[in-house]
Amino acid sequence: MTKINFIPQPYPLQKGLPPRNVQITKQTSIQSFGDLLAEQTNGQLKISKHASNRLNERNIHIDEKQWAKISTKVQEAKAKGVNESLVLLNNAALIVSAKNATVITAMDLQEAENQLFTNINGAIVLS
Repeated sequence: MTKINFIPQPYPLQKGLPPRNVQITKQTSIQSFGDLLAEQTNGQLKISKHASNRLNERNIHIDEKQWAKISTKVQEAKAKGVNESLVLLNNAALIVSAKNATVITAMDLQEAENQLFTNINGAIVLS
């Protein structure tokens, strides 16, 4: 005959009731996925695959110091209600979603010279 060992549960399980020593807390604010993602990335800009390809194709180089400055200004623009922004640099123009903290596309200044930019509601000019 096989012997069966009974292992007692640490908490008595009752239907519909939590164990006595477990506290139930109510979450007072619900954070959106976008807000959580922005918090996790510490406000750093993401570069879309399309923008990354354009930066490479057009031989546009932006150093880390300049990226940090762009990121800061995009965060400021977002705080002021800007969703999509044109960022003008001394060597490039970027379209950035402030809402998603993502660079959407990039072009050099010669290419941007005769362009009409639509669907933006803010501009950031950096030198």
